[in-house]
Amino acid sequence: MNFKAPEEHGLLRDSVRRFFARNLSETQIRTMDRERRIPRDIWKEFGELGWLGLSVPREFGGSDGDAGTSVVMGAILCEELSRQFPSLAMDWVLLSMTARLFREHGSAEQKAEYLPRLARGDFIMAFGMTEPSGGTDILSLTTRAAMEGNQWSVNGQKLFTTFAGEADAIAVLCRTDPIENGKRARGLSLVLTPRHQKGVEVRRLELMGMRAGGTSEVFFDDARAPSDAVVGQRGRGWYHLLSSLDEERILSAAIYVGIAAAALDIAVQYAKDRSAFGRPIGAYQAVQHPLVEVATELAQIRLLTEKAAWLLSQGRDCAGDAAMAKLAASETAVRATDRCMRVLGGYGLVEESALERLFRDARLGPFSPISNEMVKNFLGEKMGLPRSY
Repeated sequence: MNFKAPEEHGLLRDSVRRFFARNLSETQIRTMDRERRIPRDIWKEFGELGWLGLSVPREFGGSDGDAGTSVVMGAILCEELSRQFPSLAMDWVLLSMTARLFREHGSAEQKAEYLPRLARGDFIMAFGMTEPSGGTDILSLTTRAAMEGNQWSVNGQKLFTTFAGEADAIAVLCRTDPIENGKRARGLSLVLTPRHQKGVEVRRLELMGMRAGGTSEVFFDDARAPSDAVVGQRGRGWYHLLSSLDEERILSAAIYVGIAAAALDIAVQYAKDRSAFGRPIGAYQAVQHPLVEVATELAQIRLLTEKAAWLLSQGRDCAGDAAMAKLAASETAVRATDRCMRVLGGYGLVEESALERLFRDARLGPFSPISNEMVKNFLGEKMGLPRSY
């Protein structure tokens, strides 16, 4: 096994760190967190740096587009972004998944229209999936789309729709055709619905963590979409989304690796600088031991995440590894931020502290993009145990 990272991995990490040092101070990040939005200009800068093109083929202005290479680099990018600004990483994941959706399932016209704009930072899309009455049971959705003349009419409601407030369009998972043979997954389509219209109302949700990610509730009241707005095959939208689950879980795991790493850096530096009873507090075992435990768990989740990304890059089955990485990384980030907060004590509770924000952001991990309980159900089945739901 070769544990030496390729040179381009280090170059990407360095470029992200330079970006924050040059462009985004903690004060600026805190302002975006409080305002619950990320200025659109940042995505333009990401486009210029090539970070939005990781999942876009070269012929459409991207840097790769190969699912394998892009997920390895994407995991590195997510970790580094999350060390500073996890909300930014979460939104980047959605842009990456948007590129993947068009790359793998879009029509020739959709690819030509949206992929170059995505790579430049000129197009933002949200995914409308979860509904108030369904939660994790997405297949019980009630949102409908029907053809009226030469347009789709979309009606329903979506909850926890990240990026909806800033999006140019929302890929709405809705029922366009009847259920076939009792299989609820059949007959669902992804209808690309323009956001800026009378029939679409977006209400921002005041979340505790990942606030700048801009999660919203969306209401569709006879919203209109062109007749060619279905992305992929009509009636197969759910299956198109399933094909991206492994990558989504790997990138999500990388976000929580970054949060845990940042929390540890902050706590270790504080333990060196803060003195009590004539010694740095890092000299006491009560401070050292929990930080060592965090460092050990961090090494474990980084390896899990890198392994899952590598497996996907090789075209090998990584469903179990991706699920384990997401489960372990999100739970570790919660424990890590808690332990590191105790090292800082009252200083960790001050809003100007980056750890206060990281502590809040980590709390989303155990139930997004899928709850860890559902991840465990999936892993139980992978182990040969009976289906539990």
